[in-house]
Amino acid sequence: MSNATWAALGATPLPEVRRRAGLVDELVGIEPVKVPGAERLAWNDGGGQSAVWYFADDGRALLLTFDHESELNLYAEDDFDLQESFYEGVPAPLVDLVRDRPENYESLNLTDPATGRTIHYAGGVFWYDGAGWHVADGLAEHTRREDLDLFRESGFDYCLRPYRFGQDYPTAG
Repeated sequence: MSNATWAALGATPLPEVRRRAGLVDELVGIEPVKVPGAERLAWNDGGGQSAVWYFADDGRALLLTFDHESELNLYAEDDFDLQESFYEGVPAPLVDLVRDRPENYESLNLTDPATGRTIHYAGGVFWYDGAGWHVADGLAEHTRREDLDLFRESGFDYCLRPYRFGQDYPTAG
C-alpha cells in the first residue's frame, strides 16, 4: 500500500490531526458534535464527498471517508452486511460511534432489514489506536478481493485534501 496522503496522516501527531479537523470544521461551517465517548468533526464538499472524524475520549480515533461516485459507495446497493463488513477489525467501541446513531449530512445510515439496526455509510474506514493509523481489515479485504484501489475508491485522497497533511497548515486567528 503506497499513498502519500496516508503516509502524511501517519506522520502527523493526533493532536495536530484534531486541530486541523477543527479548523476545517470551522471553515465549512459545521459545528462539532459530542457523541457518547467522542467528538465528531466533519467536512463535506456539498457534492457527495465527505470526511468524518471521531476523536474518542480514550485517545483513539475513527475516520470515515465517502465518495458518492466510487465503487465503494454502497448507498445504491442497500447491502447492510457488506457495509458492516467494511468495519471489521475496528475496535467495537469505535464502531459503536457510528452504529445505531442518527444520520447527518455527511453520514447516512444503512439499515439491516432483519433487525432494524443501522450503521453509517462509508467507503473508507480508518482508525487510530493511540500509536498509529490502520485501514479497517474488512475494507482492505474487500478492496483486495474486488481488485479496487483502496485510496482512490474510498475517496481518501480527495476527502483529506482540505487538511493538507504533509504540508504546513496555518494557525487560527
